Amino acid sequence: MPSHKTKKRLAILILVVGLPVYAVVASSVMTWLDRPPILLELLIYAALGVIWALPFRWVFLGVGQPDPEAPREDQG
Repeated sequence: MPSHKTKKRLAILILVVGLPVYAVVASSVMTWLDRPPILLELLIYAALGVIWALPFRWVFLGVGQPDPEAPREDQG
């Protein structure tokens, strides 16, 4: 299992590089298709907005939390 620091870096890379690329690909695919009814198009975009994150779920879990392996400072 990768370290917490590695997961944070990978999450940033996915959000900064991967997500924009995915958005361009998804919108390009939608433009190649004949435009569906607006509600169907909205549903497709909503589904695509969720589907992109599913393969990367393990990366994003716990990234916003403090590093569990870092030494704790006693506050007393």
